Formats: sequence, structure tokens, C-alpha cells
Amino acid sequence: MTRVLLIDDDTELTSLLSEYLTEEGFIVETTDDARLGIADAAGNSADIIILDVMMPRMNGIDALQRIRRLSNVPVIMLTAKGDDVDRISGLNLGADDYVAKPCSPGELAARIRAILRRTAGKTVDDAELLKSGDLVLRPSSRTAEWKRQALDLTGTEFSILEVLVRQAGHLVAKEEISRRAFGRGLTPFDRRIDVHISSVRQKLGLRSDGSSWIKSVRGQGYQLVQET
Repeated sequence: MTRVLLIDDDTELTSLLSEYLTEEGFIVETTDDARLGIADAAGNSADIIILDVMMPRMNGIDALQRIRRLSNVPVIMLTAKGDDVDRISGLNLGADDYVAKPCSPGELAARIRAILRRTAGKTVDDAELLKSGDLVLRPSSRTAEWKRQALDLTGTEFSILEVLVRQAGHLVAKEEISRRAFGRGLTPFDRRIDVHISSVRQKLGLRSDGSSWIKSVRGQGYQLVQET
């Protein structure tokens, strides 16, 4: 199993990412001290390191520079949204990729798999398929098929639909969808999920009885209809 070292002092986000990645089959260890990442790299313990730029005691950029002196372990940097300076600095110092915070757990898992395929020269969980009737999702490549045709989804739409497919036939609370798809809880009057669900509904079309493939329960959440 792939071992992931997650280095971030944002305890809420770290908890969410760790839970999601664990469910995806990764072994996850967390710390808020970038210096431990350097020691870990020296011992070649982790298969991949997720490293936040803004860290106490030692920032992520300095830690990455030291890690690269010791190891070629893949590193994904977590950067502030829109901070091109940190992104460019990280890539120049040898980061394999970056993800802007707040990040979707699904996107991070996909980036991990993509990097491991590229650096190890082998497929990581490439055979994993999520199915619900005629709907097929491939989390490793974040691609989808509907009735054997490619389904064009945005990254956010894929993340939301993945949450629903994993619990097809069951009501999923909006709070859970938000945490798993966006990496954070709902805020007051937050309509992001509703807007994205509406778009996915249009792309899936209607069932034979004229109803939607995604049912809504007012004030509670959404449910992907599971064909029997």
C-alpha cells in the first residue's frame, strides 16, 4: 500500500484529507512539523509527501529544498489560492505538483495517483471503477462514462458525483458532500452544491419516468438513484 506523509498545521483540513485518503486505500501519516518530513525523506519511508507552504518553525519551501538534497521522493505542495510565487518557487525547487488550498480531497487523491504512475512507471489503482447502473467513474484519471459515452464533467462536478456514486441509493447530507468534495464544511447560504448538482442533472438527463437521476431532500441532501 502507498504511504502518504501529510505535513500541514491546519488540523481540520488535515483530518479531512487523511480520512478521505485512508478510505481510498492509502496509508496516511500526518504531522505539523516540516522538519519531520526532512527526516522521513532521509529514511526513504514515504512514497509521497504532501507539504504545505505556510508552516510554523520551518516553511514548506525551505523544507522542500532540504528534502531534495536527500531524496527524490515525490512532493506535492499545498499553496494559497492564487499565490503564483509559492507555486513557481516550489516547482523550481523540484516539487512534482501543487494544489491550491482549500483543495478537494478527490483532486488531491487523483494528483497523488497521477504522480505515482509517472514516477514509478506503473499504474496505481488504475483498475478501480465506481459503478452505478450505466454510470462509471474512474477516480484514478477522474473520467466518467454515462451509457458507454464519455461524460464531460468539471473537476468539481466529478468530485460531487464521486461522493454520490460511492453511496448510491443512500441520502448524502450536503455537509458531507461539501467536506468530501471541497475539503471544508458548508457556510451559511452556500449554494455551490445545488448549482453543481443542477448541472450534473442536465448532463445525465431524465429517467424513463421523467424524474431526475439525482433526488433531493429539501434541507437535507441528495441521493443518486440506484437501478435495481
